[in-house]
Amino acid sequence: MLGKLDWSAIPFDQPIPLGAAFAVFLAAAAVLCWISLKGYWPYLWSEWITSVDHKRIGVMYIVLAMLMLLRGFVDAIMMRTQQVLAIHGPGYLPPEHYDQIFSAHGTIMIFFAAMPFIIGLMNFVVPLQLGVRDVAFPTLNSVSFWLTATGALLVNISLVIGEFARTGWLPYAPLSETTYSPGVGVDYYLWSIQISGVGTLLTGVNLVTTILKMRAPGMGYLRMPMFCWTSLASNLLIVAAFPILTATLAMLTLDRYLGFHFFTNEAGGNQMMFVNLIWAWGHPEVYILVLPAFGIFSEIFSTFSSKPLFGYRSMVAATMFICIVSFMVWLHHFFTMGAGADVNAAFGIATSVIAVGTGVKIYNWLFTMYGGRVRFDTPMLWALAFVTTFTVGGMTGVLLAVPPADFVLHNSLFLVAHFHNVIISGVLFGAFAGFTYWFPKAFGFRLHEGWGKAAFWVTLVGYMLVFLPLYIVGLLGMTRRLQHIDMDLWAPWLVVAAFGVLVMIIGAALQIMQLVVSVRHRDRLRDETGDPWDGRSLEWSTSSPPPAFNFARLPHVENEEPYWSIKQRGIEEQSAETEAAYEPIEIPRNSPTGFVTAFFSTLIGFALIWHIWWLAIVGFIGAYATFVVFAWRDHGDYEIPADEVARIDRNGRAAQLAFLRSWERPV
Repeated sequence: MLGKLDWSAIPFDQPIPLGAAFAVFLAAAAVLCWISLKGYWPYLWSEWITSVDHKRIGVMYIVLAMLMLLRGFVDAIMMRTQQVLAIHGPGYLPPEHYDQIFSAHGTIMIFFAAMPFIIGLMNFVVPLQLGVRDVAFPTLNSVSFWLTATGALLVNISLVIGEFARTGWLPYAPLSETTYSPGVGVDYYLWSIQISGVGTLLTGVNLVTTILKMRAPGMGYLRMPMFCWTSLASNLLIVAAFPILTATLAMLTLDRYLGFHFFTNEAGGNQMMFVNLIWAWGHPEVYILVLPAFGIFSEIFSTFSSKPLFGYRSMVAATMFICIVSFMVWLHHFFTMGAGADVNAAFGIATSVIAVGTGVKIYNWLFTMYGGRVRFDTPMLWALAFVTTFTVGGMTGVLLAVPPADFVLHNSLFLVAHFHNVIISGVLFGAFAGFTYWFPKAFGFRLHEGWGKAAFWVTLVGYMLVFLPLYIVGLLGMTRRLQHIDMDLWAPWLVVAAFGVLVMIIGAALQIMQLVVSVRHRDRLRDETGDPWDGRSLEWSTSSPPPAFNFARLPHVENEEPYWSIKQRGIEEQSAETEAAYEPIEIPRNSPTGFVTAFFSTLIGFALIWHIWWLAIVGFIGAYATFVVFAWRDHGDYEIPADEVARIDRNGRAAQLAFLRSWERPV
């Protein structure tokens, strides 16, 4: 009836996961009770859970990312403290639990923190920057989010029911085969990533279609904001790379469930093919994450330097160059596999060459600041920290691209430090910068600058304290994934890294405090203009937050900085754009399709993990029925009357006109 599931799946003999699960359960129960007592369920259901508005979905992606970021950070804290306490001792985490923690940490941070954060920002911003009313497939967008949430839920269920994989964040075969991993940990990994991966692939198709086919009148490709270009490159990579991940994990699933031999040590299986395939997805994944962050930094450097982005066309070329070459470097992850000197040299050269594209971007950002009126608001601080720290991470990457050096440093903490150096400074700093930058657009009030700057400096110091020592112990020979330490030479550096984690905890607390203080003082931080940063692209031409239809009339684009041109013309004339006749606007109806699909997908995933076949069948039938009902719906859109469009738009135009009149007339 319940397959492999029984009471032994609950870790009654392990107080740490049991206590953590109990704390999460209490927190979730408290939140649900509070929502029920306040009577917020109808509002949440109609305005958020069933919403197909790209802005709402983007915000939900970011909320999910922040929750998973905290979960992954807790895993990181446990790893660093375990290693400090396990110098000549066992520490407090048994080996099997420690293995699950470092596996869950990488999985959560990449798939359920970094990816949703970046996708959330793309979802929210790209249609606004393109001057359109929504993404190409709004309901599919909702399905994508809820499938991602399903994957995150399954990973967290493994905390208390069963176990998670002990294989690392990429389940290398044959360790992940049933011979060496007979439990359900790898199965949790496989089904959570497969389900969320389908959601990510659908997002890629959606955003590529949106950018290529749904731009405002006059917005040619070379008039798109740089964030739209980097989002296009990122989503093209998603469309090209995620099927590789899906196919690879499907083959591993067939090995585990049906006794196939794709990656086993016998019957013609080839473990090396798993490594090739997983990294053929894995290295483009790095650029799937970092390219949108590059776009965020481009927007921020231009806005806070009060200048157009330097070398716009070279930035476009560098973006697409990185997009293409990112598929030609994957073998540098396993130079030691034995492919031969010629193959290693070819991939080493390609890895060094791809750094040229990033170098072009960094010089263009520096030249953008040169001669500008630079303002050091919190988003700009994150961007400046990125340039300095990412340059260090990039140089260590070029070092690792040299095969002889990689033979010495492969699988050491030097490699771990390099990876975190580029991902944290490139992706996480970019996500924080974008979050702070576009927060007023999403919610109508700015985040508190004082708390934001304090959080920035503390986080930056903690980040340096954690990962600079890891470079050093890596050079001293320390390998990764060590549950206990017996080398006194490494001990002082591990203590410094643990202290750095403590500093980062304070930084995270300050960021939470920034959010709390900002919400409490939102009236004082209110933005009535829709343009709190003196922005240059179309998202700042709408009210904050934007209406459901984004634009009462689709803007006409005449150059690379459409809103800047509109604004400068308005400042000179001391008037907003001439009001034209309003027309009714059709927007898609909210739909529970995404949420219901995710519910059945959760049943399917959980059932397949525990071999509860009847429940899996029920889930498949339910998911199929959901799509049939959606396909046969009678009315997919509803109309906002012209009078309502006019009322909403005139309120925003009044604030915009007051903002323009606050500027002095040019002499």
